[in-house]
Amino acid sequence: MQLRRLALLPLACTLLATEPSDATKRWWGHVQALSNDGLAGRDTGSEGYRKAAAYVVEQFQRAGLKPAGEAGWYQSVPLHVVRFRADQSEVSLVRKAGVTKLHWLQQISVTARMGIPESVEAGLIFDGDTPSPDLDYANKILVRIRRGNAQARPGIAGTLIVDSAGGAEPPRWPVAYSVAMTLGGTAPPAAAGPGLAFRFNPAFAEDLFAGSGHTYQELLDLAAAGKPLPSFALPATLRARMKFEASDLQSDNIIGVLPGSDPALAGEYVVVSAHLDGYGVGEPWKGDNIYNGAFDDAAYVATLIDLAEKLHDSGKHLKRSVLFLVVTAEEKGLLGSRYFAAHPTVPKASMVANVNLDQLRPIFPLKTLTTLAVDESTLGDTVRQVAGTMGIRIQADPEPERNLLRRSDHWSMMQIGVPAVGFIFGYEKGTPEEAIYRTWYAERYHSPADDLKQPWVPEAAAKFNDFFGKVVESLANTEDRPHWKPGSQYAPR
Repeated sequence: MQLRRLALLPLACTLLATEPSDATKRWWGHVQALSNDGLAGRDTGSEGYRKAAAYVVEQFQRAGLKPAGEAGWYQSVPLHVVRFRADQSEVSLVRKAGVTKLHWLQQISVTARMGIPESVEAGLIFDGDTPSPDLDYANKILVRIRRGNAQARPGIAGTLIVDSAGGAEPPRWPVAYSVAMTLGGTAPPAAAGPGLAFRFNPAFAEDLFAGSGHTYQELLDLAAAGKPLPSFALPATLRARMKFEASDLQSDNIIGVLPGSDPALAGEYVVVSAHLDGYGVGEPWKGDNIYNGAFDDAAYVATLIDLAEKLHDSGKHLKRSVLFLVVTAEEKGLLGSRYFAAHPTVPKASMVANVNLDQLRPIFPLKTLTTLAVDESTLGDTVRQVAGTMGIRIQADPEPERNLLRRSDHWSMMQIGVPAVGFIFGYEKGTPEEAIYRTWYAERYHSPADDLKQPWVPEAAAKFNDFFGKVVESLANTEDRPHWKPGSQYAPR
């Protein structure tokens, strides 16, 4: 059967990959099946996504789960997409000395949105901390080097933000593509400001400031020192012709259930979730244009399959039911989980907890787990109790400024009152583990380098999968229903 053959990767991939241990061999087989090049990165609604979804369904069936979607295993999510067609668009900087062609997605990108001009030719003004009375801002594109200084400027043609080159998650260049997706029938999010919204690759930023009497580095130094940034005109015009396309599509959530065994608790559900979608095919990196998403998040859909298989093989009977929720369109704005939260396939009040798997990278030994929302509900108590038996230290999010809590599918569940947690492989500040983590985000996150050839630590993957299984069993078997703690800002009012 074709779906079974998905599990057999070409030898070229496996020869360079980390060798799985006995404890991770079956799990890694699922990772290979879900993130090999044949699935073309599992973009939302794509043929590769549909093949991956069919593979998940087949594995859930084999593991004895029952369908719990709206149509068998599936819940169809209606979506509306706006795509920027870089291949049909042009952009350049025009100066007295001549025209410099820019490369879409390599040097510059634009936010995909319908209803905006498809062509522009506008002068550039560097928008510092204080507007200059000597500058005419009307119909200009404002260049900015930090998002925090954005001020309303009526009548402008748009903004051009030069991305930061640093931080915990450096902005990704080249950009995979420019796509805006929304749930079907809902209004698109409000634009961040008037006019067109461009991003610019900082590696090429000095080109913007040529002939202005200022340099990009000079402005960065001023910003780093907390000194005021000047406002001044740039001796260049941005000329762009852009093509946008809009369409509707469907992409499925996959939902299965392991029915509980206790008549008093079987009607309650512990929801375990992960997202199946990836970035698909995009702008090439070193000749590779497939954004496989091996650890984001194929590996943790594989962990859900692995859990179902282990429960089936062990013959264990959990008191509560376990709802296996594999969602689509997480990378496009948590759309699959948002749709499920608005249209749950089991009664909302029956979902007692959500344990979501995302943001996990088994790339160094598992000693610490950052646990999102760990102190908001009694789920955190269960997590700490299980971790304590396994020598895992639990910590709250040490980087709340990254807003990780709101960036994965547990957030959709929390919005409807379901206590939820998510996990990140943690580290001590200043350790080699932190360096590995930062390097992964700088070089592999949302890029073709998150593939099957990257190094990983089988012992860490096995330990986390074991930890996850024990947490789920504890939640499913405890008599007390998980609940929000007094004073939690996320508890239903």
